[in-house]
Amino acid sequence: MQQHSLKVTAHKKHRRVGRGNASGHGNYSGRGCNGQGQHDSHKVRVLFEGGQTPLMMKLPKLKGFKFHIKTCYQVVNLEKLNLFPENTKINPEKLEEKGLIRSLQKPVKILGRGKLEKKLQFENVSFSETAKKQLGFVNS
Repeated sequence: MQQHSLKVTAHKKHRRVGRGNASGHGNYSGRGCNGQGQHDSHKVRVLFEGGQTPLMMKLPKLKGFKFHIKTCYQVVNLEKLNLFPENTKINPEKLEEKGLIRSLQKPVKILGRGKLEKKLQFENVSFSETAKKQLGFVNS
């Protein structure tokens, strides 16, 4: 069997309706008698349930609202902070100078991957729980 010898069945032939009763689709053209379905200009909208109360109106509403503006942190792992000399103040400006973050507009978060071998001072940065444990901010 070759690809060129296959019979093409992907394209179904369009049925011409309303061309006499002998065609099998004459008279009402497969639309039935009267009503909204017979007229071309009036389609039933999607999810219309025939006049009964729609499902979405029956379901309970959730209280309150969702706050959609998420805080998107720029993350830096502890292992990357070993680039800095001992007793350096780590702030977003210093991190940007070293190329560890891209912008000063977004907040910075220190994550706990890797080991920090130097004593550093931090300002204007957030910490993950694992980073706090490794730095000794939280009693474990």
